[in-house]
Amino acid sequence: MSYTTDIKEEISSIKSSKSEMIAELSGFIRNNGTIENNTLNLTTENDFTIKRLKYFFQSLYEVDITAETKDNLNFSKKKLYSIKLATKVEKILKDVGYYDENNHHLDNPPTYIVGANEEIRAYLRGVFLCTGSINNPKTSRYHMELLISEPKEAVFIQKLLNIFDLNAKILNREKGYMIYIKEAEKISDYIRILGANKAVMYFEDAKIYREKKNQTNRLNNCEQANMDRVFQTAATQLAQIEIIESKGGLDLLDDKTKEALIYRKKYKESSLKELSEIISMETNKKITKSGLNHRFRKIKELAEQLKKI
Repeated sequence: MSYTTDIKEEISSIKSSKSEMIAELSGFIRNNGTIENNTLNLTTENDFTIKRLKYFFQSLYEVDITAETKDNLNFSKKKLYSIKLATKVEKILKDVGYYDENNHHLDNPPTYIVGANEEIRAYLRGVFLCTGSINNPKTSRYHMELLISEPKEAVFIQKLLNIFDLNAKILNREKGYMIYIKEAEKISDYIRILGANKAVMYFEDAKIYREKKNQTNRLNNCEQANMDRVFQTAATQLAQIEIIESKGGLDLLDDKTKEALIYRKKYKESSLKELSEIISMETNKKITKSGLNHRFRKIKELAEQLKKI
C-alpha cells in the first residue's frame, strides 16, 4: 500500500462523536458527492472508507445503503467503490451543510459544522479521505496536496488548515485548485491533526533518516572538497619547485625554505598541516602550518620571478 493509503486506513479507524461524524461527512460529500434524481452518490478507491461512510450513515440516519464496485477509468488498477443513498437525502444534505433550509446549495458549510477544533479536524479528515495525498517521505520530496473543484471551497479549506498554522497555499490547476503544503514540519503537523499517529511516527523517522543522510553527504562532499584543495595546492607547489630547479634557482633560497622544498617533493600529497608535523618530527625543530606556508610563499615568489626571465 502507498503511504497515503496507510494514512487513510488509519484515520478510517478513528472513533467519532455525532458532531464529528457530521463534520467528516460534510467534508467528504462537499468534495466527492454527486446528486442525481435525489440520489446521493459517493465514490472511493478504498473499501475501508466505504465501510466508514456506511457506518456513519447507518448510525446517524438508519438508512439502507447500496454499495457496489466498478472499474476505475483513471488508468488505475484499483477498483472504485461507490455507495448510493436514495432515502433521507434531503435531511442528510441539510445536516451536513450542503443545503440550507430552503434547499439552496451553500458555497461553504455553516459555522456550526466546524465550530470546534475537533470538528475542524473531522472535516479535514473527510476532505483528505476523498481527495488528499501525501508523498512517502522515504522515497520522494515532502509534499501534501488536496485537489478541490470549487474555488470557494478551496479557500475555505485553506483557512481551516491555516488555523493550525500549516502555511497551506493554493494553486489554480486546469481541473480545479490544488491546496498544498511543502514544509516537512507542517506536513507532520497536518498528519497529526488528521489523527494518524502511526503515520506521524513513520514520517518523523523518515525525516530524521533523510536529515542524517543529507548531513553525511554534506560532510563527505566537504571532506572531498578539502582533499581536492590539498591536492591542488600540492600540485601547484610542485610545479613551482620544478620551475626553480629547471632555472637553476635553488641557491637563491635560504636553508629553511630549501628544507620545505625537499619535504614537499618527498611527501607530494600531504596537506600543509601534515607536512608541518612531519618536518617537526623528523628534524626535531618545531614548525607551524603558518610558518611552513610562509616558506612556500617564498618559493612561489621566486618561481614567478624566474618564470619571467
